Amino acid sequence: MKRDFLKVRDLTGDEHKALFHRAHTLKAARQQKRVVTTMVGRTLVLIFEKASTRTRLSFEAAMTQLGGSCIDLSSTNSQMSRGEPLADTARVTGRYCDVVMMRTFGDERIAEFAKHCEVPVINGLTDGGHPVQILTDLFTIEERLGAIAGKTIAFVGDTGSNMGRSFVEASTVFGFQLRLGSPKGYHPSSDLLAGVANVHCVTDAREAVQGADVVITDVWASMGQEAESAKRMADLAKYQVDGALMKLASPRAVFLHCLPAHRGEEVSAEVIDGPQSAVWDEAENRLHVQKALLETLVQGA
Repeated sequence: MKRDFLKVRDLTGDEHKALFHRAHTLKAARQQKRVVTTMVGRTLVLIFEKASTRTRLSFEAAMTQLGGSCIDLSSTNSQMSRGEPLADTARVTGRYCDVVMMRTFGDERIAEFAKHCEVPVINGLTDGGHPVQILTDLFTIEERLGAIAGKTIAFVGDTGSNMGRSFVEASTVFGFQLRLGSPKGYHPSSDLLAGVANVHCVTDAREAVQGADVVITDVWASMGQEAESAKRMADLAKYQVDGALMKLASPRAVFLHCLPAHRGEEVSAEVIDGPQSAVWDEAENRLHVQKALLETLVQGA
């Protein structure tokens, strides 16, 4: 039976542990220049309805390095641009490939595609979540600091974003404390937070970061929010992660950002390019975590 990965909780805690263990093994193999060919004869279809750098590079490199192949079926180069029903595209796509990665807008769109596609579908980003990035962030934390359970993660800025929502979901699966530092109106919805005891919303960035093991931020205006950019810059101006804010975190704290980053806005250059930044390892780890995810979904289907 096929399994999709649309949300973090689509895998159990034990499955996430196994996936991370495999990702560590695959990363070591890459560093040792050992070739792993678990996806020979398999095909990944990539559907991008939102722009991408790391998601495109990491998924295509992952599938290719594992011996498989990729097809780009973006909306601009397919019949989707001429109004073909998404369900019809999903039905046909599933007959030609072994797994699909879709990066789109509304969660209902990827849910519809997955419903009608007979092979596993991976959420490469939607307005409602970014689960593959969250896995990578948590893998990077484990790599740098050890076990994730019990750690305190501070997310500062627009914490009601897709990243913030996926972190809330992941907190219950992985057992970490999550502090969300945002002005009023920028936290996740009360419906999402209902019953989640280990997530704490505050309006003071300093309170969120105090003693934290990990400090995370993201852009203040995501794709589709460009018209709100000026208002967002004003509302979030006091939430920049700079050197002074990082000093409030644990001395061994790491800084993460899913990229692209805007130095001088959500993060200062001294932080993202400084010694506590794990951003470049984080970006690389998309490759290794997604290799493990592809193996998990395709070989288990």
